[in-house]
Amino acid sequence: MKISIITVCFNSASTIEETILSVAAQKHADKEHLVIDGASTDGTVEILRRHSSIAHWVSEADRGIYDAMNKGVAMASGEIVGTLNADDVYADDTVLSQVAAVFADPAVEACYADLVYVDKHHPDKVVRYWKSCPYKAGLFERGWMPAHPTFFVRRRVYEQFGTFDLNFSRQADFELTMRFLAVHGIKSVYIPRIWVKMRAGGISNNSVRGMIKGNLEAWRACRKNKLDVGPFFMLTKIMSRVPQWFARP
Repeated sequence: MKISIITVCFNSASTIEETILSVAAQKHADKEHLVIDGASTDGTVEILRRHSSIAHWVSEADRGIYDAMNKGVAMASGEIVGTLNADDVYADDTVLSQVAAVFADPAVEACYADLVYVDKHHPDKVVRYWKSCPYKAGLFERGWMPAHPTFFVRRRVYEQFGTFDLNFSRQADFELTMRFLAVHGIKSVYIPRIWVKMRAGGISNNSVRGMIKGNLEAWRACRKNKLDVGPFFMLTKIMSRVPQWFARP
C-alpha cells in the first residue's frame, strides 16, 4: 500500500532537511515523498537536490500553503495521502507502518492521531500537547478538528469530495477535515498515539491578530458547510485549545 506524503515549504532551509530525513527513515517501504516549494531563495532548493529519497519536487511560485498542498494531492500516486509540514517530523520511524495497518481495513477512509508542539529552538521540549479523540457529530461545531499533520486519507476521498478551498487562507485544513468528516461522513479511525512533532509558531497561531483571523475563517467554514454554529463559536474554539498548554504526554 503506497502512502504519499506531501511537504509544502518556502524558505525552509533551517528545518526542511529534518523533515526529509524523518520521512526517509520510515520503516514502511512503499511510500513517496512529494515536496512543493514556493520558489525559495534561501538554499532550500539546494537541500532538495541533495536528497534522492524525495520522489518528486517542484519549486515555483504559488498562491499559498493550500494551493501548494493541492498541487501535491494532484501529483500523489499513493492510495493514501498525508501531509507533513516543512518544520515538522514524525515522532518515530513506525508512523507510516501504523497508518498502513489502519488502512488494511478497506472500510477505513481516514485516520488521525495526536501531536505535540515543541519549542522552535529546542525540539526536545514539549510546549503543547494536542490530544485528539474519535470523531462524533457536533465536534466541529465546538471548534474541534483532528491535528492535520496526523491526518491521512484515501486519495479517492479527495477525488470525490474535493481538495483544499483556497478561500480559506488560514483554516483550509479545518474546512477540509470538516467537509470530509462532518458533511460527507467518511469513516475515520483515531489512533491514541503521538505521530507528529510540530515546531510552535504556525501561520494561524503566530499572533493574536492571526488567531482572530483564523477563528473568523473557521466560523465562515462552518457556515459554508451549513453547520449550526452560534455567536460564541470562536470563544468556544479558543477555549478548547487551553488544556493543550497544560497537558503533557
